[in-house]
Amino acid sequence: MVTPEISQVLLTEEQIRVRVRALAAEISHDYAGRDLLVVSVLKGALYFLADLTRMMDIPLAIDFMAISSYRGGKGPSGAVRLVKDLDEDLTGRHVLLVEDIIDTGLTASYLLRSLQARDPADLAVCTLLDKTARRIAHTLPIRYRGFEVPDLFLVGYGLDYRQFHRNLPYIGVIRDDFLRREPASS
Repeated sequence: MVTPEISQVLLTEEQIRVRVRALAAEISHDYAGRDLLVVSVLKGALYFLADLTRMMDIPLAIDFMAISSYRGGKGPSGAVRLVKDLDEDLTGRHVLLVEDIIDTGLTASYLLRSLQARDPADLAVCTLLDKTARRIAHTLPIRYRGFEVPDLFLVGYGLDYRQFHRNLPYIGVIRDDFLRREPASS
């Protein structure tokens, strides 16, 4: 189901499934026999996290954080506020931060500093999408990368535009003219 707001499908449902399966196999191999805690940020990475962990064949625990970005003007500000913290203790555990997309890297950098301060045995990142063209924070420990993507506004498979389109089974590009529209007032 391609909606009128989508100009193109960048990654099909099948391409995503194949890549997620490969990432799950690699992570399962690398973390076999270790105390793995998979951490994700709500809401965007939910679909990726669910599919990834269901395909992994090792014991693991899952926990969530929620954040809010401050954006007074246009573009990334780098200011992040923690809305929901983890319930699990990270001390001495192998922690894998699962992200839907890493864009500028500022949010991931903030999260990694917060997680590292909790004394994990190991801390790595798995991202489905890596948008390197916009990267500001260049020293991220991205150990697992699904796809490198161009600098386009992407939706689907957890990615949203104003909370819509998360449920699309593919990753699509929002039409530029759709992004320029003003929201309807009530």
